[in-house]
Amino acid sequence: MASFNKVVLLGNVTRDPELRYISNGTAVTEIGLAVNDRRKTASGEWVEETTFVDVTLWGRTAEIAGEYVTKGAPLMIEGRLKLDTWEKDGKKNSKLRVVGEKMVLLGSKGEGSRGGGQSRPARAPAGGRPPAAGGEDYSQSEPDYDGGQPSGGVAADDDIPF
Repeated sequence: MASFNKVVLLGNVTRDPELRYISNGTAVTEIGLAVNDRRKTASGEWVEETTFVDVTLWGRTAEIAGEYVTKGAPLMIEGRLKLDTWEKDGKKNSKLRVVGEKMVLLGSKGEGSRGGGQSRPARAPAGGRPPAAGGEDYSQSEPDYDGGQPSGGVAADDDIPF
């Protein structure tokens, strides 16, 4: 049987990213994302529901998030679900999280948490520094577990269809 694991989230960052580096030098950061849903109940009343999602970013994407993403900023994350399990004090714990493989900054520089941005995401330039306008797209995958370099990353200009 085939399987498919893809998540796309659009929300606001709940806390400033905390960038750290693992033993092989790969950057990693954890961010929280608040995703709002508004729906009508059977009685016709509008209800707002917020879902808080933990997202892990790796490599250059993590570094860019650490430098440019702040609490309240609108952000789009594309990635996959991953179930983390651990044991603490004899009790088994688990947590479902998103491993971000693609990040799009939606607000323009200096715009903060007001949102906006452009409708078409732009790829990061070869130097990795985002331009001043919003809608930047930074992609990076989780590193290989054998300590190798992360796969994925920023696409070359030849890969961009526009």
